[in-house]
Amino acid sequence: MAIGSFNGRNHQAPMAEMNVVPLVDVMLVLLVIFIVTAPLLTHSVKIDLPKASSSANITKPEHIEFGVRENGDLYWNGEIVSPATLPQRFSTASARQPQPELHIRADRNARYESVAQVMSLAAKAGLVRIGFITDPASNN
Repeated sequence: MAIGSFNGRNHQAPMAEMNVVPLVDVMLVLLVIFIVTAPLLTHSVKIDLPKASSSANITKPEHIEFGVRENGDLYWNGEIVSPATLPQRFSTASARQPQPELHIRADRNARYESVAQVMSLAAKAGLVRIGFITDPASNN
C-alpha cells in the first residue's frame, strides 16, 4: 500500500541535494584507521650500533700552474722557463701517474699565439687535462 496525499498531482521532482552521509562515514572510518596505525609505523627497535670514524680518501692529482705574461714570459709553477725547455718538461709531466693537470693562467692582454703554442706543446706531449684559470671578479 502506497502512502501518499490525496492531491491529484502524483509526480515527484528529482532530489536536488547531494547525500554526503556515506562520504562522511567513509572519511571517519579512514580517520580512525590512520589514528590507530600511525603510532605503529613510528615504532623502532633500539640497537646499539658500533662507532666508526673514517675520512674520505680524496687524492687530488698534482697540477702544474703555468703562467703566460703579456710580454711573453712563461712561468712553470712560479719559475720562469724558456720555450725551448717546454717539450721536455711536458713529456716528463705526462709520464707521471696520476697525470697532472695543466692550469694555464694567461694575462688579459697576452697574445693568443703564445697560449695556443703552450696548449699545442702540452697536447703533443700527452697531457690530457688542460684548463684555464680566470678571475671572474674583474669585469673591466
